[in-house]
Amino acid sequence: MAAKVNGLYAVTPELADAELLLRKVEAAVRGGASIVQYRNKTASQPLRLWHMERLASICRRGGASLIVNDSADMAREAGAEGVHLGRDDGPVCVARQILGPGKWIGVSCYNDLQRARDAVEAGADYVAFGSFFASSTKPGAVQATLDLLRQARKEIALPIVAIGGINAGNAGLLIQAGADAVAVVSALFDAADVEGEARRLCGLFATDHGMQK
Repeated sequence: MAAKVNGLYAVTPELADAELLLRKVEAAVRGGASIVQYRNKTASQPLRLWHMERLASICRRGGASLIVNDSADMAREAGAEGVHLGRDDGPVCVARQILGPGKWIGVSCYNDLQRARDAVEAGADYVAFGSFFASSTKPGAVQATLDLLRQARKEIALPIVAIGGINAGNAGLLIQAGADAVAVVSALFDAADVEGEARRLCGLFATDHGMQK
């Protein structure tokens, strides 16, 4: 497992070509992604498990951590480092019972600071806010603000992940406001050079953008 949740948090796109997905994720990890979240709402359970097992192997070789969206059971079966829970994915305590200690549990908090406070109390390992910008992955997502992120940073000691329409041009604003990690889908995996784009995004954490937090 990586030391903590920080830097580039790559969220997989839904690709029909499984081998292409694996190649893109491998490139993202080579470029410095510290976390890969596997997110797929449409594939069959056997195919999702096949994806996860191979992604877990890629992450281990590259020093990254695999997080599974929605399902603690599948995260455990695939040997992932943790699970990411949305509003309808059950409580943190149940996921902890399934995964045991030492695994990560992240919680989507949207634009709801109280939900983040509750997640902290329940034993989550990190919280995520967004969407901060218009997102092609979730065009109808609720909008979060930089002020919310700044307030969360003041109150919450856990790592904070920002998500939603993030790219190399706007990620610095979120890092300045207190994000420990930025979750990126389209801007990373739709890039002609996935590894190069990952390096670009990771580089923002080493510049003045990150130092001003």
